[in-house]
Amino acid sequence: MIIINVDVMLAKRKMSVTELAERVGFTMANVSMIKTGKVKALKMSTLEKLCEALDCQPGDILEYRKEVK
Repeated sequence: MIIINVDVMLAKRKMSVTELAERVGFTMANVSMIKTGKVKALKMSTLEKLCEALDCQPGDILEYRKEVK
């Protein structure tokens, strides 16, 4: 399973969801969906904007975890 760690990066950068939304040009609703991992897909251009705004690498935002069965 892929985990989206935008909330972790926001905390590390001491940035609010509102500030991130303004920096990337997305609505608060879209940023909240990404932050909570409720998105089914993430465009590369979106990932690039998030990395630029959060000054991080894609691996800081995306994490793979094996599902325990």
